[in-house]
Amino acid sequence: MPRGLRIYEKKRGHRRTGPSKLGAAGEAAFFAVLLAAGAGVLAGLLYGLVLPEWRANHEFVEHTCVVLDKRVAERENHDDRLYRPEIKIRYTVDGRSLTAWTYDVATTGNAANSYSAEREGAAAVLDRFTRGEQYRCWYDPTRPERVVLVRGYRWWVWTILALPMLFMLIGAAGLVCRLVRWHITAERRATIARRAAGRQLLQGNGRAAPDYPTVPEVSSITDSPGTKLRYRLPIGPSPGWALFGALLACVGWNGTVGVFLVKAVNGHLAGEPDWAMTCFLVPFVLAGVFLIAVLARRLLLTAGVGPTQVELSDHPLHPGSRYEVFISQSGRMPPDALELQLRCEEQATYREGTNTRTETREVYTQRLYCGNGRKGRRSIPFQARCELTMPAGAMHSFKSEHNSVTWRLVVQGRVAGWPDYRRDYPVIVCPADPTDGHE
Repeated sequence: MPRGLRIYEKKRGHRRTGPSKLGAAGEAAFFAVLLAAGAGVLAGLLYGLVLPEWRANHEFVEHTCVVLDKRVAERENHDDRLYRPEIKIRYTVDGRSLTAWTYDVATTGNAANSYSAEREGAAAVLDRFTRGEQYRCWYDPTRPERVVLVRGYRWWVWTILALPMLFMLIGAAGLVCRLVRWHITAERRATIARRAAGRQLLQGNGRAAPDYPTVPEVSSITDSPGTKLRYRLPIGPSPGWALFGALLACVGWNGTVGVFLVKAVNGHLAGEPDWAMTCFLVPFVLAGVFLIAVLARRLLLTAGVGPTQVELSDHPLHPGSRYEVFISQSGRMPPDALELQLRCEEQATYREGTNTRTETREVYTQRLYCGNGRKGRRSIPFQARCELTMPAGAMHSFKSEHNSVTWRLVVQGRVAGWPDYRRDYPVIVCPADPTDGHE
């Protein structure tokens, strides 16, 4: 009998197991919330800012009016004063004489965004109008008391729309990818994997692929020459992309939440609090604080620690062979402790009833180097060399539909007062071959 869906992840030592469908559902829910939040914010901005301007430019009726008076209206905002131009006009609609203080469509709605901190700019607008003179105006045919003296679009309104659209784009792309993968069966994924493996066999230029179909390609690792040794290893997840992703998420999320937060705070300061909006914003503000913390940590690692360079004397690796490894750690803060390890992880994907689970276990660890990076000067990158000896009976790198064996060099550093960091560098281990002549 199949088990029920487990809602927690189990960890035993270095092993982790967890239901993939629960994780997929969580990802889909996250992207759905992101899409809904972006759509809601975009709809609010379109209704409150874009639609009034569009109606003023396309639906308002052109007319004439007489200027009766003009003034610079003031409004207090915390410790600052904001200003906007207001012009009193008289006009006639269907035999009815109307008067109104107005200027543009934002002024007619008494919106807070119609004010600015520049009093001189508001006064310069008033100088273009003379009392007693006639000017063109445009009024709302459904509500004739709504009238404007100028039409057009404000450029900053369209820049604000980019934030919720970004949220919608990320949410929609993530949701579509998640749903597509959700409905692809395990058999279909296996077929896609086999086709991809076939293309690698035909097109790959690595030395491992033609002889060992289940060994991953090595061309992406051996295409970068080193400065001290033969090959420079590419880092697994790039710190630059991680920093860019954190920055994008932080700016997009907090920029959108900030618009509503300012409105809520202004309501409290004006003595008209909106507690429903305030309570609704609390989890979004906390999420924004978390994103700021993540971004700050990424900045510390990128700015203070700097890049780590790992080079190998030869690649791919073979069981029983010896290799030379070169490490270079640059950055403003030399590490107090730097450790290099060779690790092997085994991953298995299997089914339990209707659930698909993935279990990962670390099966081998070898410490290659451990030292203090503060021996040199800060202006000179820390450098070290060590020897790597592959175990004679080591399992080679392996990739199949449900199992994989992954080897990597792992650099772990510790800097006083800074977050600890870890950087992974994948390597490929081929089956033992006596004809290669490795020592």
